[in-house]
Amino acid sequence: MKQQKAYGNESISSLKGADRVRLRPAVIFGSDGLEGCEHAVFEILSNAIDEAREGYGRQILVTRYEDHSIEVEDFGRGCPVDWNEKEGKYNWELVFCELYAGGKYQNNAGGDYEFSLGLNGLGSCATQYSSEYFDATVRRDGFKYTLHFEKGELVGKMKKEPTDRKATGSVFRWKPDLEVFTDIDIPKEYFEDILKRQAVVNAGLTLNFTDEKEKDPATGKPWKESWCYEHGIADYVAETAGEDSLTPVFSCESEATGRDRDDQPEYKVKMSAAFCFSNKVQLLEYYHNSSWLEHGGSPEHAVRTAFVYQINKYLKDKNLYKKGESAISFQDVQDCLVYVSSSFSTRTSYENQTKKAITNKFVSQAMTDFLKHYLEVYFLEKPDEAQKICQQVLVNKQSREHAEKTRQSIKKTLSTQIDLANRVQKFVDCRTKDASRRELYIVEGDSAMGAVKTSRDSEYQAIMPIRGKILNCLKADYARIFKSDVIVDLIKVMGCGVELGGKHNKELATFNLDNLRFNKIVICTDADVDGYQIRTLVLTMLYRLTPTLINEGYVYIAESPLYEITTKDRTYFAYTEPEKATFLEEIGDKKYTIQRSKGLGENDPEMMWLTTMNPESRRLIKVMPTDVERTAQVFDILLGDNLAGRKEHIAQHGAEYLDDLDVS
Repeated sequence: MKQQKAYGNESISSLKGADRVRLRPAVIFGSDGLEGCEHAVFEILSNAIDEAREGYGRQILVTRYEDHSIEVEDFGRGCPVDWNEKEGKYNWELVFCELYAGGKYQNNAGGDYEFSLGLNGLGSCATQYSSEYFDATVRRDGFKYTLHFEKGELVGKMKKEPTDRKATGSVFRWKPDLEVFTDIDIPKEYFEDILKRQAVVNAGLTLNFTDEKEKDPATGKPWKESWCYEHGIADYVAETAGEDSLTPVFSCESEATGRDRDDQPEYKVKMSAAFCFSNKVQLLEYYHNSSWLEHGGSPEHAVRTAFVYQINKYLKDKNLYKKGESAISFQDVQDCLVYVSSSFSTRTSYENQTKKAITNKFVSQAMTDFLKHYLEVYFLEKPDEAQKICQQVLVNKQSREHAEKTRQSIKKTLSTQIDLANRVQKFVDCRTKDASRRELYIVEGDSAMGAVKTSRDSEYQAIMPIRGKILNCLKADYARIFKSDVIVDLIKVMGCGVELGGKHNKELATFNLDNLRFNKIVICTDADVDGYQIRTLVLTMLYRLTPTLINEGYVYIAESPLYEITTKDRTYFAYTEPEKATFLEEIGDKKYTIQRSKGLGENDPEMMWLTTMNPESRRLIKVMPTDVERTAQVFDILLGDNLAGRKEHIAQHGAEYLDDLDVS
């Protein structure tokens, strides 16, 4: 019998010192994995950015070292680390060893930092506690201060020595501890992303990155990058949209004062937005106090409300809606909008410590009113641009509605299950219901079907004949594709649906790999020109409608022999010319007959089983396009509308196919 453990008064304990972070890092950083480790970088960087925003220092240096340590250097006033008379402690103890200690709690009442990224007093302490080592070098008030921590504890004493009074700033270097985080190898891409974003929302601030782990191939020296956007988010929107945007970049800014609740204190909000419209690029990004709001929150609610309101009002006022037509949605606006907002507030409610969304009610109200006002002004001052925008949004809406109708139609067409009442014409199923064993042979015509049917293992091998030439799916639109009985029947038989997604109409996807009724889709055609064409058309259909089947290795080609070589003792099947030569060399002086292999429909069952159906002796080629783009190019040249490309291909490679031409 399991012994019962006592749960009494002495069972309750509290974490102390560095253990408050080291044993539960996810509480502070949101994760004990790489994401949490990355957030520690953001915490230290935030303090440097706060200094720059207050006007102290115009550049920040960040370095990634080979031992996974990180260094952040700023040229601000320098973090206070000396004796604090009011608290009766050294400031280094408060900053690096006390949670909820810092200099930003009075920002809403005229403190040192009006708009700050870090308000909670957690970041510096938590990062220090979670590090294998943490070194701080501070220059301020004519002194240089140095501190060295290991696993949350100060080693030795703080060193204080005179230095140039003009030299101010802080340098922090630390190595995240693998005893705290499961992974500390922060990729180069994270630094590039976070530093670029901070350059975007802090106009004129230069952020420099040095990567000691990755060398510049041109010089062999550490990789260096730098970001600076002189006009902040407006420059970023222009860069993202490119030169051929639908409208020029429009930017605006404002301030407001309010409160989230009647019983709470007032706070200030500073807002800026930059946007343009494009039928090629789409972007929505929100920042608050320099932090990228990956999950949006209040600013996202504001942009949705304001843009839909103003554009819908314009369409109604200009009578651009058809009678009975539904109103636009934000999705229709988003499809052509390049928008970035940056807001600051002296009081901020984040969803959590990772700062990926804010929930301030007043920020939402203030930004909604702000955007409504400036959109109204913009539409009045730029009537030509307003017309372009609203017409494009209307086109987006109509395209979305048409796509939804198509999706519903396709879903209805493909949702019908194969049963006795709705059996696909001439489809021959197998007995087993175990999808991991089932194989579908796609064959050309009734004669080939007859040969395959008599030679197959009916336990697990099913047959689907192609009646006539299959439609070229690369050139046809979806409406025409799904009028083809052959294609619809084949999709029904496979059972997995179709993929019509792409980046512009993901909502059309009805594909579900779990519903695939077969483990192998085998294309089985004659080894002649007509057979190759049918094979290519079937592959094209699968490539366009179910590319996942190809990418995941479900699609195969049954290789048919080119030659049948018969001796007194044995029959050889040669699949290639070199293989034929090898067999003839092996036969030597023995008498033999050789003939081109017959079409599938003319093969006897024993031969078909041996060469095409038997898993022990058949040859199946797995279709695995490792380069999807190249595959698309080849399909386009052979079967698409790229006439110039096809002419060039024929000129370069036409001679290779002369022997296969039927010129009789």
